[in-house]
Amino acid sequence: MRKLLLPGAVVTLLLTSGCGTLGDIGDAIPGSLERTPLFYKIDVQQGNSIEQSTINRLEPGMSKNQVQFILGSPMLIDVFHLDRWDYYYSMKRGNGDTEQKHVALFFEDGRLVRTEGDLRPEPVESEAPLQATEIYSVPDYNYKKGIITRMMEGVGLEKE
Repeated sequence: MRKLLLPGAVVTLLLTSGCGTLGDIGDAIPGSLERTPLFYKIDVQQGNSIEQSTINRLEPGMSKNQVQFILGSPMLIDVFHLDRWDYYYSMKRGNGDTEQKHVALFFEDGRLVRTEGDLRPEPVESEAPLQATEIYSVPDYNYKKGIITRMMEGVGLEKE
């Protein structure tokens, strides 16, 4: 029995001391996995897509509906400041790069007065001429009965 007591005590000490270092190893593993190029990291896009070309389309005096048609619904409409719309855009790429944009629009009497933020309307030097609208005629849909419907009609079980 004494022969088993000493090796048992050594094994118990080794196992219990290993538990203390498991926490350190467990903390190091997730960090090392993030640094490896083996895993694909997705791009996370949040908010409204804000581009300079869409901001250039804004003009003072536009109604809220016209602005919403161009930029979409605002990310934030403050309850206490109903005449201020905030548009936010954030893109976090998988490689860690982050891009953020913010535009605030101010209205008076339902009309756009001014813009603030990262992007502002710039004068367009040469506007491209508008393209002519093309009208396409689409033929009417000709409903053709399927094989099951035709079989049911042949038996006398047609729809009413």
